Amino acid sequence: MRGDFQRKGPGMFKSQQYRAKAAEYGERAKGSTGSDESRKFQELQERLASLADNEQGLANNYDNALQVAEQDLSRGAALAAEEEHVLRCLGAAIIMQWNALPTTLQREIFDTAGSVGRLLETAALRGQIARFLHKHKNDAGCTQTLTEVARRDAGLGGAALSRWDNEGGAVRDGPSM
Repeated sequence: MRGDFQRKGPGMFKSQQYRAKAAEYGERAKGSTGSDESRKFQELQERLASLADNEQGLANNYDNALQVAEQDLSRGAALAAEEEHVLRCLGAAIIMQWNALPTTLQREIFDTAGSVGRLLETAALRGQIARFLHKHKNDAGCTQTLTEVARRDAGLGGAALSRWDNEGGAVRDGPSM
């Protein structure tokens, strides 16, 4: 009996094939001469009809699951785009007001932003952020560099300046030594 069906995938049959085979057994049941033979064909017909219903239900559930997954992906992409826009706006607002922020707040923001992402890329990210901030240090009209502001802050001490310099916060204007 198994050889009569064509496979859709490994171990899967189409519901139409089940229904066709069920109809075939229904015709055999009508044309059978013995009651035992007729009963067996009717049982086979009912089983195949049930299998066809199950297969159709599984196919419908699969299609519905795919549609829901696609809708979730599109909603997720829209939400991600919205969140990215909000984060860009917040980042731009912080950058525009960077020189007006207290040095301790600048350092906290720098440390937090530098630690976002993968652990192994933290130093590189901090370097990129520091170079960006150094490049745009005078964009808001402030003439002091970030390292000058850091030196002025009495609470910093030498360790913070050293860390700032080591992570790329201080970029030399002149030639390298």
